[in-house]
Amino acid sequence: MTRFSANLGFLWTDLPLPQAIRAAHRAGFDAVECHWPHDLPAADLAAALAETGLPMLGLNTRRGRPGENGLAALPGREAEARAEIGRSVDYAAAIGCGAVHVMAGQAEGPAAERVFRANLDHACRLARPLGITILIEPLNRYDAPGYFLTGSDQAARIIEAAGHDNLRLMFDCYHLQIMEGDITRRLRAHRDILGHVQIASVPDRGPPDSGELDHRHICAVLDELGWTRPVGAEYRPGGPTEATLGWLDILRSPGRS
Repeated sequence: MTRFSANLGFLWTDLPLPQAIRAAHRAGFDAVECHWPHDLPAADLAAALAETGLPMLGLNTRRGRPGENGLAALPGREAEARAEIGRSVDYAAAIGCGAVHVMAGQAEGPAAERVFRANLDHACRLARPLGITILIEPLNRYDAPGYFLTGSDQAARIIEAAGHDNLRLMFDCYHLQIMEGDITRRLRAHRDILGHVQIASVPDRGPPDSGELDHRHICAVLDELGWTRPVGAEYRPGGPTEATLGWLDILRSPGRS
């Protein structure tokens, strides 16, 4: 049976993050993840996680200046990028979070790739003694115009070249369906470097019960591949989150495929 993580960057955003964790627990989620919790005292978040028993799977490095979408692939911004990586790794360690998504930012070309690889090397070396995984995530060109990382094969090449066992792929089915399609084959091709999987309907990024993708099939494929970690529900509810959770029972059903 597939387990699920509530992405609190999109779900229960009307609540303070500790209360959102409690709401996810009441709704029956198996884990939580978030985007940018850095301004909240880590002790407050850790207390809510301990109370509910939910693991925090991941958080993001900060985006940077207004209008930016990450720093790690921006030439000339290395010191700033590494400072943000350090803050995020420290915060993750303080709350027992298992992974940090290092956001690449809006960039292109060989210089951007060299900077991205160097910053990822730094991040992996910093995170390894703490047992933290570093994630990179391809984003689609509509939601994230100009983002450096846009494809699963591109991410796989960077991960392979890095040579760090704690650098892995965040496989967001929503983004990759828009950019590449062929999700089943891509999941199988990249199984060995998967660090996290996320879902949402395509193209509207609503609950995973409609649109182009059959998430029952995706969950069955993940089962076949031996994926046992919670799958991240990173969708826009378009109203009260509780009203959109019917998909949970559908995708958990043993007979879903």
